[in-house]
Amino acid sequence: MKLQTISIFVDDQQRAVDFYTGVLGFQVTADVPLGEHRWLTVRLGDGPDATEVSLEPKGHPAVAPFTDALAADGIPWCVLGVDDIEAEHARLTGRGVTFTQPPTDVGPVIVAVLDDTCGNLLQLAQLTG
Repeated sequence: MKLQTISIFVDDQQRAVDFYTGVLGFQVTADVPLGEHRWLTVRLGDGPDATEVSLEPKGHPAVAPFTDALAADGIPWCVLGVDDIEAEHARLTGRGVTFTQPPTDVGPVIVAVLDDTCGNLLQLAQLTG
């Protein structure tokens, strides 16, 4: 068993696909019009074990209050693993990404938190041990 697809709820699907592909480096795997929204998935890498991310609109009434509360409390929606967090932080900062937490050593991992411009915080994590 493996995690195949995970959803990230976004304020604006086009802004999300622009950020996740143009800034973070994901690739679009599905982009299907569905009325005012789209079935929109992206992923990092092309291997069979790559997890797809569904960039879902915040249409359900429970989603916006939940995601807004997470962001307000500084809680990241998910964690993206990186090999060199300092280099990734520098690359993304150079691309205009806003970090709410710079790289911080918290023991067995170094973490940083960034704003995805679509209503979510994402954490970068580099294992140190």
